[in-house]
Amino acid sequence: MTRNLILGLFCLILVGCAASPPAPSGAETTPEQEQQAAQEAAREAEKASMALKQGHKDAALAAYRTAFDLDPKDAVSANNLALLLREKGQFREAVTLLQKGIEHSPETAELHYNLAVIAELYLLDLELALAHYRRYRALTAETDQEAEGQLVAGWIADLERRLD
Repeated sequence: MTRNLILGLFCLILVGCAASPPAPSGAETTPEQEQQAAQEAAREAEKASMALKQGHKDAALAAYRTAFDLDPKDAVSANNLALLLREKGQFREAVTLLQKGIEHSPETAELHYNLAVIAELYLLDLELALAHYRRYRALTAETDQEAEGQLVAGWIADLERRLD
C-alpha cells in the first residue's frame, strides 16, 4: 500500500523534461523540426493529462504513447504511460517503456523508482528491482527526505537479503 501511494505521488510530482526527439533513421532533422515535434509532444501530453483527469484512461494511454513517440526524452510522458500500463496489467510493456525512458533520461530518478517497483512487485525480477532502487537512491541521495530515503534503503536491504 505504501509503495503504491509513493508511486502515485511520484507520478504527480515528476516535472517535465522537454527535449528534442531523435532524428528519424537515415535523416537529419532541423532544429525547427525538433522544436515542432517537442511542441506536438507537449500538446499530446496535455491531452493525455486532461483525459486522465476526466477518467478516460484509454484516451490518456493513446495520447501519452504519441507524446513519448514524438519525444522519448520526455520523462513525464514515459513515467505516466508506464503507470497507466501498470494499471492495465501490462507490466512487461511498462518495464520496457521505462527502460527506453531511462536510455533517454538516465538521471530521472522516478523512472528508476517505478521500474524497480514494477520489477519487484509484479514481475518478481528482484535483481532488476535492486539495481534500479540503488540507482534511484544514488540519484536522490542529496535531495531525499529522511523517511523516504530510509524506506527505499529498507527495500534495498530486504532485496539484498532475499538475493543472498
